[in-house]
Amino acid sequence: MSDKTVRLTTAQAIIRYLTNQFILIDGQEWRVCGGGFGIFGHGNVTCLGEALYPARAELPLYRGQNEQSMGFAAAGYAKQWLRQRFMFCTASAGPGTTNLLTASALAHANRLPMLMLCGDTFITRLPDPVLQQLEHFGDPTFGVNDAFKAVTSYWDRITHPAQIIQSLPTALATMLDPADCGPAFIGLPQDVQGWTYDYPVEMFEKKVHRIRRVTPDADEVSAAAAALKSAKRPMIIAGGGVQYSRAVAELTNFAEQRQIPVVETIAGRANMVATHDLNIGPIGVTGSDSANAIAEQADVILSVGCRLQDFTTGSWTAFAKDAQIIGLNAGRHDAGKHRSLPVVGDAKLGLNALASEMGDYRAPSDWTAKAQAERAKWDAYVADNVAHGNRPNSYAQAIGVVNDLCDKRDRVVAAAGGLPAEVTANWRTLDASTVDVEFGFSCMGYEIAGAWGARIAQSEREPDQDTISFCGDGSYLMLNSDIYSSVLTTKKLIILVLDNGGFAVINKLQNNTGNESYNNLIADTPTATHQFTVDFEAHAAAMGATAETVANPSELGEAFKRAKAADKTYVIVMKVDAYEGWTTEGHAWWEVGTPHITDSDKVRAAHVDQESTRPKQRRGV
Repeated sequence: MSDKTVRLTTAQAIIRYLTNQFILIDGQEWRVCGGGFGIFGHGNVTCLGEALYPARAELPLYRGQNEQSMGFAAAGYAKQWLRQRFMFCTASAGPGTTNLLTASALAHANRLPMLMLCGDTFITRLPDPVLQQLEHFGDPTFGVNDAFKAVTSYWDRITHPAQIIQSLPTALATMLDPADCGPAFIGLPQDVQGWTYDYPVEMFEKKVHRIRRVTPDADEVSAAAAALKSAKRPMIIAGGGVQYSRAVAELTNFAEQRQIPVVETIAGRANMVATHDLNIGPIGVTGSDSANAIAEQADVILSVGCRLQDFTTGSWTAFAKDAQIIGLNAGRHDAGKHRSLPVVGDAKLGLNALASEMGDYRAPSDWTAKAQAERAKWDAYVADNVAHGNRPNSYAQAIGVVNDLCDKRDRVVAAAGGLPAEVTANWRTLDASTVDVEFGFSCMGYEIAGAWGARIAQSEREPDQDTISFCGDGSYLMLNSDIYSSVLTTKKLIILVLDNGGFAVINKLQNNTGNESYNNLIADTPTATHQFTVDFEAHAAAMGATAETVANPSELGEAFKRAKAADKTYVIVMKVDAYEGWTTEGHAWWEVGTPHITDSDKVRAAHVDQESTRPKQRRGV
């Protein structure tokens, strides 16, 4: 190691470091940081902005319209790249930075890499209190940026330029770690950003990173293999970690060699194509009758890359209480949930290790045949569910139309509201790793912003494919400005705005628990004294998109063909019924809080009905 140094500001050193970090993907080197999303303010424009300008070719900076949506776009980008690359987000001190909190929580819940380089108050405190500073009189070190500690995997505040020599590699290592992956936050006080330091030149040498693959412990593999070989009714739950491990082929081969039925979580949708004869369907609250039917009978369950959240487990009623779960996961916390036999390690290596110890075991043929028969019944239900004719417009019909007309490598994006359930249940996967249903944090507003980030990533490797966003009217009204972003950056999106007049899926939950419709649908909002319909077509067109409104699924199909042929963002609007057309089958129990006492007979009856399933609930000990 030489004694050579280079004098740089803190901000300049951060950017120079990021430009020299690479990752090897399928034999090709890429910058591990694909660029960033930024909105400048007084807390980041003068120093970080100065550092970013010379690096604008290496680290392209996409101008955001809203800091929260910037974070969503960064999450969509990371998902499209299977967590192998990330984007940074930069925001000014104060509200610009706090707008990123929700996006950071989304990335944390979904275990996604995202780097936040955010302004902070002055370390010297000489000008305090400054614009947008929140004062805590008993603790002057405490500020709004401390709020990110709860929603990040790595957090630091730089109080001296030398600290980034340690902080940046640690943040990067966290974001690329399969077990600890999540967002990293680095607070940059406005004075420290511009302070200089003589950095060692070695800090800025090119480095090529590789994502660690942890080999599972041999004893854990042996115990898991023994349990699987004893199974009379085995099942595999395939989660999002399968794709992040790039283990789709290994999962498929393992299932085929052993003839074990596979079910998918929401994050694991598109681990297997819909037509594979061992794909039994999506599991859980928004799942399929087929997957849930075999889940409640399975005696040994291999969970691969899954965090087993309540929508997967039916709030832990989807499985027999005595079923043995095997948790193959890079994360120790996930591998051991609910009395699981843990296999802590990489999914690809873990599946290969299990395969080598399974001998000639195959699942009993009658069990596999039963699972396949259940899937055939579910396929028939979905075919009828997505069909259109003399019935009200529905989400399922729109999904069916797009499914029939899209290319197999087009990416589908959905998030909060009723669409995640409808996409999960009704979408027939055409190719692996093509579905992003953001249900880790179920965040309204991700639909368009996340799709924009995914499209940026997609354009880097699959520029001829489309990114398709399914968006409800509620989510559209919450966050739509990245329609404008997509037009500005020529990152074409196809956005379906399906208007059911409010927050219809929560209205459905309200009604299903015996409550009257109240404050969810616009028509049932007492303070909405002036009823009118938003012109979503005109609104999208005002942001530069091509837009049209269709009356029914047949017209939607023709509009979608025009959207595929278009060279810029295309928005298609269709009204759907708020009450009719929901997918009524395939649901596991979901625990929601219901009133134990009430004056309403309907609410009381719903509470009794809700509690009747509780005896099936598996205890997490």
